[in-house]
Amino acid sequence: MEGVRPATEDDLARLAELTRAAIAELTPMKGGAVWAARSLKASLADENTRVVVGTIDDVPIGYAAVHVEVLNDGSRLGVVDDIFVEEGAREVGVGEAMMGDLMSWCGAEGCAGMDAVALPGHRSAKNFFEESGFTARKLVMHHRLGERRSR
Repeated sequence: MEGVRPATEDDLARLAELTRAAIAELTPMKGGAVWAARSLKASLADENTRVVVGTIDDVPIGYAAVHVEVLNDGSRLGVVDDIFVEEGAREVGVGEAMMGDLMSWCGAEGCAGMDAVALPGHRSAKNFFEESGFTARKLVMHHRLGERRSR
């Protein structure tokens, strides 16, 4: 049975495993390297962030994170930082359950809307977001400035 619950510090080791799997899957995709450098920066202790785990039979097989961004006009926007379900456990409702939790939390936080990112060419992610009621509102362009230098 699928479920969703807030992530706790006890989940950190499993969250690290799931994050490594997400990075391995998405980094080779167009835009994936930049996504991986930003991945799961949300803090479990940040009151403006919600991190959840999706479970099957109480075993974490996915995670999702959203934070609240306050816009210049004072309105609030939920920003999905990450949502990932292990490949073998997809399309059984865990992602939908996690997204439902994030939407409920953002609504309770007074958000006027939510944003999420799907990498170019990642059709299944785009379809997932559209099935969750998201529509495209912008296209993010990126220009690489050179190799990262250590400081």
